[in-house]
Amino acid sequence: MIASGIPFSLGAAENEVAVGGTLRNLPMQGLTGSSTFISKYRGKPLIINVWASYCSPCLAEMGSLERLWQGYGDEFNVIGISIDDFRDRAAGFLAKAETSFPHYIDNRLKLENMLGANTIPLTVLIDKQGRVLKKVRGAQEWDSTKMVEMIGQIFEINF
Repeated sequence: MIASGIPFSLGAAENEVAVGGTLRNLPMQGLTGSSTFISKYRGKPLIINVWASYCSPCLAEMGSLERLWQGYGDEFNVIGISIDDFRDRAAGFLAKAETSFPHYIDNRLKLENMLGANTIPLTVLIDKQGRVLKKVRGAQEWDSTKMVEMIGQIFEINF
């Protein structure tokens, strides 16, 4: 693990979808592209990473998420969701992170609450039907052998 998550609220998030539940089809405001609904990503497994510009562990893990996306993007989608209040701060973070996967901003906290992001970074693995399979709190080396094997097992993909 790179570093532990940064807590920013206490307790379970309001309206959180627990592991085993299906995500609601909420709108996502585009940060690096156009806005869409979360259902755009149904039909293929999805990794959602929740981050904020003030979170150094979030920045620390972005490179490994990018390498994961570059290596396995044919098998699953990767998206980032910023919980920043201000687009310019989120954009500044992304300029440092240098990622190519899509990012969205959640300044109304609807996605944050649905995903249960009471600490960041939070990474949520979702199956192709939109069901939450696993939540990983804290920064990780996502392209490490250990994490790639875990993702393969959860998504039932042979790499």
